[in-house]
Amino acid sequence: MIPVILAGGKGERFWPLSRKHRPKQFLSLDGSGKSLLQTTAERLLSLSNNWDGLWVVTSAMLAEGVAQQLPQMPKENILAEPEGRDTAPAVAWTAIKTARRYGEDAVVGFFPADHWIGEPEVFQKTLEAAAELAMNQEAIVTLGVKPSFPSTGYGYIEQGKKAGNFGGFDAYRVARFTEKPNRDKAEEFLAKGRFSWNGGIFVFRVGVMLAELRKYAPTMMTVLEAMGAEGYSQLEKKSIDYAVMEKTDKAFVLPVAFGWDDLGDWNALERLVKGDGVNVELANHLGLDTEGSIFYATSDDDAIVTIGLEDVVVVRDENVTLIMKKERSQEIKQVLRSLANNPKFKDLL
Repeated sequence: MIPVILAGGKGERFWPLSRKHRPKQFLSLDGSGKSLLQTTAERLLSLSNNWDGLWVVTSAMLAEGVAQQLPQMPKENILAEPEGRDTAPAVAWTAIKTARRYGEDAVVGFFPADHWIGEPEVFQKTLEAAAELAMNQEAIVTLGVKPSFPSTGYGYIEQGKKAGNFGGFDAYRVARFTEKPNRDKAEEFLAKGRFSWNGGIFVFRVGVMLAELRKYAPTMMTVLEAMGAEGYSQLEKKSIDYAVMEKTDKAFVLPVAFGWDDLGDWNALERLVKGDGVNVELANHLGLDTEGSIFYATSDDDAIVTIGLEDVVVVRDENVTLIMKKERSQEIKQVLRSLANNPKFKDLL
């Protein structure tokens, strides 16, 4: 398999730790010292066998940072998009480039850079099964993560007719993709048992994906095949889900049960950093009557002292301190828009 890491996102909901010059994928969130990008690359090396077979697609602004984070990777395997156009152009451009190097029968996998994966051996076996399915059929395989609670923050995949067993894993045709549901709908999906979270991981023979892109996104493909990255300014923003996956009849889902988290906001630290304490503490924190909270500081010289707090997030980074209720973590993007419109605070982005 040719693994491709999608590393162009901003990770705004991890502000102030995540900023323009230091996006989420460059951060170490678990105290290991390794960034999310480095951890993802090391996890995927077992699939590519060496650094020459591993690719990253990112933004032009972050390409040098990717090269510094992954010095073993050949520079030509880092594809730098001149501007963000969501995941469809990223997948399409990379598919064109990998097909030219490896041929259209090569199996390619796309992986977000900011996922946490538990049971890496199960993860690898699952991907081997996905590759077997992709080699044997005209299939675009997505991994469906078994829901552990009725999440309203993830998209869902409904499995249809069973398509066989590959490497010990049952595979199904995709009946439909569903956008992020409300609470009642999410509980309904969980009760039915045939829905899984859309983990954003895709495996396919590159020729199959190229054919579906030419069918469902012909204008985009015409531009990219003729101009490559130089044509990005002509492309509209479109996700691969919307451009292809929700339309194709070649979508298959492999339901999986390994530990998974997309590390979407600060609350993910409670799931990522296991502990027996009443708080998650990645900082010098002294608390009185404080519980259910998350504390993070980038400097060992900084101290956070709290009295009588519950269910809050406190992040201290350089010249910024963020304090918020855990339940309002999704509103960070709204705050960033306000900062961008205020000359006094623009340097904090």
